[in-house]
Amino acid sequence: MDDVAPALGSRTSPAGDPLTVLVVGGGGREHALAWKLAQSGRVARVLVAPGNAGTAREPGVENVAVGAENIEGLAALAHGRSVDLTVVGPEVPLVAGIADRFEAEGLRIFGPSAAAARVEGSKAFTKAFLASHGIPTARYAEFTVADKAAARVRQQGTPVVIKADGLAAGKGVVVAQSEPEALAAVDEMLSGRAFGDAGRRIVIEEFLVGEEASFICVVGGGRAVPLASSQDHKAAGEGDTGPNTGGMGAYSPAPVVDAAVHERIMREIIRPAVEGLAAAGIPYTGFLYAGLMIDAGGAPRVIELNCRLGDPEAQPILLRLRSDLIGLIEAALDGSLAGVRPEWDDRAALGVVMAAAGYPGSCDKGHPVTGLDDDVPHTKVFHAGTSADGNRVVTSGGRVLCVCGLGDDVGAAQCRAFERVGTIGWNGAWHRRDIGHRAIARERGRRRH
Repeated sequence: MDDVAPALGSRTSPAGDPLTVLVVGGGGREHALAWKLAQSGRVARVLVAPGNAGTAREPGVENVAVGAENIEGLAALAHGRSVDLTVVGPEVPLVAGIADRFEAEGLRIFGPSAAAARVEGSKAFTKAFLASHGIPTARYAEFTVADKAAARVRQQGTPVVIKADGLAAGKGVVVAQSEPEALAAVDEMLSGRAFGDAGRRIVIEEFLVGEEASFICVVGGGRAVPLASSQDHKAAGEGDTGPNTGGMGAYSPAPVVDAAVHERIMREIIRPAVEGLAAAGIPYTGFLYAGLMIDAGGAPRVIELNCRLGDPEAQPILLRLRSDLIGLIEAALDGSLAGVRPEWDDRAALGVVMAAAGYPGSCDKGHPVTGLDDDVPHTKVFHAGTSADGNRVVTSGGRVLCVCGLGDDVGAAQCRAFERVGTIGWNGAWHRRDIGHRAIARERGRRRH
């Protein structure tokens, strides 16, 4: 078992009957959620549907072979196992209405309704919502006709951002550096070749300059409580180059989000978004993720809104969380978030995604993973694309693991994470070697001065 005890804080004392909690999903985010929820003294058992080889190895956690998009099967599971609370990890079941179905059947669930999940399910909906509420974001236009979209690209120039309107597993964004690249992205999306129906409507945005950050909140009862800030690395290649991915690593906190920027994000983005949704008759309950660009003057603008925890941001964030996650979720569901302030480990956490050969394209599966039982203090390995083959853990997806380390600063956390990465292997494993480079450059700059 990885030694992260100093980060955990004390277990909470039981209050009332022990809970059975269901986590929906099978990736790294869901492993982190299940791991953290199982630490609560109020939780007797965490079920994960479908889970992965990592969740199967966690104390107090049990995998159940029900797919994350099988809403009927999940509802039957929740009834059959007397689940007290369901926490939804991925966006697809949320956009498909799992929260509405569970609530209609009297099942307690933490996640937004299908109407509220449109903040992630439709880029066009979100851009129009942001514009109508004066929430700062990039200038944009939406298109369904290739000729008109191409004309916009030629008029706007490059670099330019092309987004598929619907869900595309975190890969439906192209930051085109040239006009031919932008026109090819328009054609691939609107033709349906790239993302199917998700790309038959696209959004073309201006390219924003600055530093990205992820700002995730627990929302309920019209209030939002921010979690620790984070920053992820979407590009496959070092130096943030190459194709977009679901995320190659992340760290928390993000130094670009200082106290002044934090307050601006809450005042200019989070509160207006939560209040605007409520005013539109779409009250929001769940994790609300704002992907932001922070300019040189500290002004935040929205790149995207998501209806769930980020992945891989969830892993370092939850590694730092000292408060009881169950308590935060129940406060949101009960509308009692006023005055709630989560407690955090003062150290930084950094996660490095270890990926399969070929990712973000097609990947071979079934390669045995070695080194998972090695011990490196102050690290934690969260599984994503893994499955069990007898007593072996084998690869079963593109992003296979997120290896996290804790340290006094981001640089120290990076060293710990890479030390742990060095003990793990499989045929074709690869990872970026520069996760956290912006924060580490800031730290080195401060030390020089």
